[in-house]
Parts: sequence; structure tokens; C-alpha cells
Amino acid sequence: MTSRTGNKRSNRAEKSCRRAFTLVELMLVMTILTVVIAVASPTLANFFRGRALDSEARRLLALTRLAQSRAVYEGVPMVLWVDAKQRSYGVEEESGYTDLVEAKATEYQLNDDLEVEVVTSGTTSGVNSLLGGNRFASATAIEKANALRARSRSAHRNLPSIRFQPDGTFSETSAQTLRLFDRNGDTLWLALSRNRESYEIRSQTNQFNQWEEVTR
Repeated sequence: MTSRTGNKRSNRAEKSCRRAFTLVELMLVMTILTVVIAVASPTLANFFRGRALDSEARRLLALTRLAQSRAVYEGVPMVLWVDAKQRSYGVEEESGYTDLVEAKATEYQLNDDLEVEVVTSGTTSGVNSLLGGNRFASATAIEKANALRARSRSAHRNLPSIRFQPDGTFSETSAQTLRLFDRNGDTLWLALSRNRESYEIRSQTNQFNQWEEVTR
């Protein structure tokens, strides 16, 4: 017959062993998790950067559609401007058509991990930067660009932009392509569609041979 004291000691020893075994298991799990996180961290960082790039491109695309819709609905030209140096962009009514302050103007700051460039071709003049890729721009187009720039009272008047006409079309002085890229060089393009009726997001393009200059 086993004494009660012996049973109690045996039970305490078993409980102590079970507690010690549970602690060892916990330490083992924590070690495995630490190793997994250390290995997966670069991949996770790249994943979130990719998400930021995609979200920024979609927001820019949404702004083109907003500006186009407002231009048609309100009957006033709308401008989507891009300031690569200040890492910002936005939509506003083209100044000079009303004397009122544009209450619906929107402005966004670029994600900290991203950069934006306005891709153009031709020389490095300010006019060609505004013309956004039309190498053979006519004198009339250049005169129009200068006239629009002189008339505008906006703080963004000298920046590359996309100008939306009240009939839903784009001004011939509009930038045709925007390049968004992250620290790893991953790139998305906001480019004029083939039918030239809207803009679209592209992950790659076959027009690299036509692009000679990048305006920052």
C-alpha cells in the first residue's frame, strides 16, 4: 500500500515535470517564430512596398477620372498637376475661369517609399516638359501652352500637368506618361490609353524607344 504522503510527492513531481515541459515547448516555439520572422522580414517589406506602389498608382488613376468627370460636369477645364520635387500631386480647376477660390481642389503627398517622374521626350526646355512627350509639337501648340501658363494664377502653373477639357478630351499640352517607382526600382506607369480617351496603369510598356527625357 502506498502512503498518502508518497502520492502527494509523486503528483507534485509530475506537475512540476509537466510545467517544465510546457516551458521548454514555449521557448522552442518562440525560437522558431523568431527564425521565421527574420527570414520572412525582407519578403514582407517588399510586399508592403509593392502594395504602396499599387495603391498610389490607383489613386493617381482615380484622380484622372475625377478631373475628367468634373471638367465635363462643371464645364470648366481641370488640371491634374504633378510636383516631383515636392513629392505631391493634385487636381484643381484651371484658374482664370472664375474669381472664386477653388474649394474642391485636392492635393496628396506621395508615399515616403515612392518617387514620381513625368516622362517626356525632346529637349529639356520647360515648354517641352509641359508638352509631355510630343516631339513634333507645332508652334501653335507651344503658343497655347505659353498662353495657358501665363493666364493661370495657380501656384502649380509651371508644373507638368494633365489638362482635361470640358468636352472630356485632353489638352495637347498634357503630360502623357507618369512613372511611379519604389526603392527597389519596381515601376508602374500611368499612361495615355491607345484610344487616347483615358489613362491607364501599365506595369510595362513597349514605348521606351520614344522616351528620351525624364523631368523630375
